[in-house]
Amino acid sequence: MTVKALLMTLALDIVLSGLVLGGMYALIALGLTLQYGIARIMNLSYGECLVAAAFAALYLYSGMAVNPIIGLLAVVPASFAANWLLYQIVLMPLVRRARNQGMLEVDSILGTFGILFVIQGLMLLTFGGSLQSYSYLSVPVHILGTTLALNRILALLFAVVIGGVLYVFLTRTRYGTALRAIAVNPDAARLSGIDIHAASALAFAAGGAIVGAGGVLISMFLTFSAAMGVVFTMKALIVVIMGGVGNMLGALVAGLLEERAAARAEQDWARADAIRERISAAGISVEDTPDGPKWTLAEQSDEGS
Repeated sequence: MTVKALLMTLALDIVLSGLVLGGMYALIALGLTLQYGIARIMNLSYGECLVAAAFAALYLYSGMAVNPIIGLLAVVPASFAANWLLYQIVLMPLVRRARNQGMLEVDSILGTFGILFVIQGLMLLTFGGSLQSYSYLSVPVHILGTTLALNRILALLFAVVIGGVLYVFLTRTRYGTALRAIAVNPDAARLSGIDIHAASALAFAAGGAIVGAGGVLISMFLTFSAAMGVVFTMKALIVVIMGGVGNMLGALVAGLLEERAAARAEQDWARADAIRERISAAGISVEDTPDGPKWTLAEQSDEGS
């Protein structure tokens, strides 16, 4: 294989791997876009809900021999119901007492921050704090000269289907149009006869169902633990902000861009560490200061003195 062909294969492998992870990040962010963009709930327990769905898939597969794809039929409705109850019981009192959108966002941050620790504590008690994973369809598939695991390809396909169905629902149905109207202007939507509270509860529950699906799909090819929820929450928040609050198509595009940017940042940090190690090996120390890096020649000890 020539150098050019090797580089092309490597580039294709990076692109396809990034497409899989970026598609999953986009799917995860779609749920938070619904919850924050429509219901105006900044859900800090979002990542914990994803990890809980991943543990549910692990239990169904390891304990009951139910494959994750079939497990979606149980986890997604259960996640929808759990998030709907969470909104009605815990968050609705915050919604009713909030005088404006800013107060609701602050109250929801504090409320979901407490829920985060409740869900995380239950997972730690049930499954422990160690990393968990399981092997499902870890079969290599050759695509255009590169190799991907079948479970990653399957997860990407399901993410595309779920995202496509949601996009069509929001842009081509009457109820989807009502939800988008709430995201743009809740007061005008209320004057148009839209039940804001019912629609917000539905949007929050639908966001929970999407994150449940994302948790099941991610569990097929990533390791996870009870303490990893904050990682997925931060990923989803970054994608939502990049794509625009309430913008479904923006979240899809931003999910792909965020994964590529993160991968590039990791490569840059690795290169920086390698350069720093080489400089240190040459007897030069680098100290980070507010005015920038400070370079000094390391003192050599004189054994004869």
